Amino acid sequence: MAGKGAVGPIAVIGDVMVDRYIVGSVSRISPEAPVPVLVHGAERIVPGGAANVAANAAALGAQVILVGLTGADPEAEALKGALCAYRDIDLSSLVADAGRPTITKTRVMSGRQQIVRIDAEILTPPAEDTVARLVATVEEAVGRSAVVVLSDYAKGVLSDVVIGAAIAAAQAKGVPVIVDPKRRTFEAYRGATLVTPNRLELAAATGLPDTTDAEAALAAEAASRQFGGDVLVTRAEKGMTLWRRGGQVLHVPAQAREVFDVSGAGDTALAALAVSLASGHSLETSMHFANAAAAVAVGKIGTAVVTRAELNAALDASVPEGAAPGALVDHARAAAVIAGWQAAGARVVFTNGCFDLVHPGHVAILEAAAREGDRLVVALNTDASVQRLKGPTRPVQDEAARARVIGALRCVDLVVLFEEDTPLEIITTLGPDVLVKGADYREDEVVGGDVVKARGGRVALIPLVEGRSTSALVAKAKG
Repeated sequence: MAGKGAVGPIAVIGDVMVDRYIVGSVSRISPEAPVPVLVHGAERIVPGGAANVAANAAALGAQVILVGLTGADPEAEALKGALCAYRDIDLSSLVADAGRPTITKTRVMSGRQQIVRIDAEILTPPAEDTVARLVATVEEAVGRSAVVVLSDYAKGVLSDVVIGAAIAAAQAKGVPVIVDPKRRTFEAYRGATLVTPNRLELAAATGLPDTTDAEAALAAEAASRQFGGDVLVTRAEKGMTLWRRGGQVLHVPAQAREVFDVSGAGDTALAALAVSLASGHSLETSMHFANAAAAVAVGKIGTAVVTRAELNAALDASVPEGAAPGALVDHARAAAVIAGWQAAGARVVFTNGCFDLVHPGHVAILEAAAREGDRLVVALNTDASVQRLKGPTRPVQDEAARARVIGALRCVDLVVLFEEDTPLEIITTLGPDVLVKGADYREDEVVGGDVVKARGGRVALIPLVEGRSTSALVAKAKG
């Protein structure tokens, strides 16, 4: 993923498993018992549990160190074979225990309908020597990582000892820990940066409802008191709610999608969240990224991986008013959409200005800016910012009107507003690949140019159209 920077390595620690799908068709009931007869059609094996988190993170461009427990059996080899499809997953940290089977979930499907699921697993705690090997492996993996994910399916890997070792190692290194919880309450995760319960897990842990946004925020606050970190609640058709320790709350609605299967959608969202954070994006931006990824996942059958191209399309669709080019969005949504564009290989161009009365000079510079890359983002000074820069009689048009006019230009893909006198903060937040300014500036005078170039981007200076300015138009109108 481009933009903020290269994706740092992600350690995914937790319960790995095999998801086996036996697919066929049913046309009659067995004469032996009142059960359907499945005519076998195909069989496939995909990574499940923490292994699915790892696969999704790798598909989104991350290097992944996978830590988990397998048996010494054919299912372990099948799991490794399925993971080998993702070249950026390090499997050397998988711990084998000959006394346990590799956890396997076999789903029997008639078309898109699941008939039965068969689980092969042992839920007794691993032996002490196995736990010791897990702890040593966890500490080594965390030492090589930029983000740590604990994918807890309550299958025995994430014991109190292993969780404590992972969080302590992460704190020593100063890297965030994200937990997908399965504990009844969240005290065992104390010291984690973020816990991501679904609404049922949140209700069970706190005893509080989350029917409304306000209720979800209160329940998330109660959950935070159990472990001391931020809480991101996945609320199915109601989207996501982020509660932060400072008291800030953000609600993001779910994207409208036809739901075929929710299997693994939480894993996909968790992976997308980790990849975005490992790229240097804020938690708010990463939340939008994860929300879009989950929307893609529920539209697939069974445990599935979301690709960068699919996520990019979903982020486009998350822009208000459909996927209309030129939509005005907030900073977090813009950063998530831009991250998706960049993940798909697009070069994102950024330019800024007041754009009070749009004239041919403005159009020329915006069209030239668009030719510098694949997507053009325009940042507009808010009304308050324009007044500080231009005086009390400006702007002539308010920020909503200016955004509507600029967004209507065919060359503009996204519009954002910024309150500050310079665009440095918004440039830092969005992480564009190309920064465009008029040629009346020198490159070393362009605000944010050093930030963009430090990330491997560049500054482009566009010639101005002489004799065209908003100030001249305003003076002419007054005269």
